[in-house]
Amino acid sequence: MTGVAIVHSHLFEAVLQLADDHLILGHRVSEWCGHAPMLEEDLGLANMALDLLGQSRALYAYAAEIEDAGRSEDDLAFLRVERQYQNCLLVERPNGDFAHSILRQLYFAAFMHPFWHHVAANSSDETLRGIAGKAEKEMAYHLRHSAEWVVRLGDGTDESAKRVKEAVDALHHYTDELFQGSSAMTACAENGVLPDVETLRPSWTSTIADVFAHGQLAMPEVAHPQTGGRMGEHGEEMGHILHELQYMQRTYPNLQW
Repeated sequence: MTGVAIVHSHLFEAVLQLADDHLILGHRVSEWCGHAPMLEEDLGLANMALDLLGQSRALYAYAAEIEDAGRSEDDLAFLRVERQYQNCLLVERPNGDFAHSILRQLYFAAFMHPFWHHVAANSSDETLRGIAGKAEKEMAYHLRHSAEWVVRLGDGTDESAKRVKEAVDALHHYTDELFQGSSAMTACAENGVLPDVETLRPSWTSTIADVFAHGQLAMPEVAHPQTGGRMGEHGEEMGHILHELQYMQRTYPNLQW
């Protein structure tokens, strides 16, 4: 494999990983459509799901272009098996109650907002800079919206505070995987295409700590982080997600978005 081919291989894998994160979380958030606690939030969550799915589509389309092997964005999104998806475990976690879902959104947005900001400002890849320019603005809204809700729940009634604390206990140990870059992500960081994800940890920690302080929540210590998604090792929930995601495409081949 030539040096150019190696670079393209790393870029393909890194873009695919980003696309997987956004597709799976977008699907999870879309499950709230018609079930949110109030009409305004039903519309807000649906719009956030559309943002995530739009970002995933742009990333899958670029990954297909990089690969140049005859696969389309639909093939990459819908026609791979479970172990081929490299999304982090956080995004595939079940919705649970509203507190769980909004906290999951906060954790992801607090990571992706500075990620896309860095890409938009510094990436050597023109296509990714274009994707990041739009995604950064969308993630800024996701971050603000979810942060306001976490504060409202944590500093609200006894019941809302209890539920968001339970969400923190359930989800916080999945967050460390956000900062575990694959070999492809590391190679792209070294080539100035993407940020080194570990360098985003101080910003993420500061954002979460500030939100938690306003929401009367304690930042937990994580002794045993839950990881594996970046290596294709997923929980049982992932199979159920892919069954729903892939049913139409596998039943009626060659459908397009």
